Amino acid sequence: MTDAPGYTPPQVWTWDKESGGRFANINRPIAGPTHEKELPVGRHPLQLYSLGTPNGVKVTIMLEELLALGHAGAEYDAWLIRIGEGDQFGSGFVAVNPNSKIPALLDRSGPEPVRVFESGAILTYLAEKFGAFLPTEPAKRAECLSWLFWQMGSAPYLGGGFGHFYAYAPSKMEYPINRFAMETKRQLDVLDRRLAESEYLGGADYTIADIAVFPWYGGLVKGWLYGAAEFLAVHEYKHVNRWADQLLARPAVKRGRMVNRVQGEPSSQLHERHEASDFETKTQDKIGTQG
Repeated sequence: MTDAPGYTPPQVWTWDKESGGRFANINRPIAGPTHEKELPVGRHPLQLYSLGTPNGVKVTIMLEELLALGHAGAEYDAWLIRIGEGDQFGSGFVAVNPNSKIPALLDRSGPEPVRVFESGAILTYLAEKFGAFLPTEPAKRAECLSWLFWQMGSAPYLGGGFGHFYAYAPSKMEYPINRFAMETKRQLDVLDRRLAESEYLGGADYTIADIAVFPWYGGLVKGWLYGAAEFLAVHEYKHVNRWADQLLARPAVKRGRMVNRVQGEPSSQLHERHEASDFETKTQDKIGTQG
């Protein structure tokens, strides 16, 4: 593996639309909508506009966990946003999330709709709204939120760094792959050391910290992300694997991983979720084709 020939940056950068890579067709250096398109609205208090990526899965797991606890107000409609087709640049979506990234949540339970964007903000908003999965005792709350924000700050190195250069870049380059593989393994070691001393990231209780970290780092050690499990020797992180298996056994986690999913076995894909019964009747093996 060798790097491309040396590159000298220009004095002023300009947008090269032919830069390549898996997501080149949706990446751009400007914000705002590209087209007019209103978002659909279902009948439940919470309207989620998302896709079954790690960031999207955080929120669907949280909602399913809240419902499992008996919080009827957490009923939700989950609408599929196909980011590869540019749905996130529709005017309705941009009105809910000006950053044009999934997930985006609209809470219609009050007199005026409340928009919430950024997955960590959504988890915190829901935890506070329903009084669940976020400790109230100051030290425990601080530990939980510290790990939540650790994930928000760390995962870009895993996804936009390692994942991009290892799996999605138009050519393999040794320097960025080595740089971000080193950082990803360091992060896994941080988690492994924490989980060696604590059942969950925040302490003895399952919290939004676990819900946030699991789709990224749990997915990595279980082999779902970037086809990189062998490359990163993820079996070495025994405590992360123990924790990931523990979360995978939770029924709400299993359901949350299915919502807005468009890859994998058709029986594991629930493109849209509007009722609890949809998990039994609306998966892709029952209503349509994959993708």
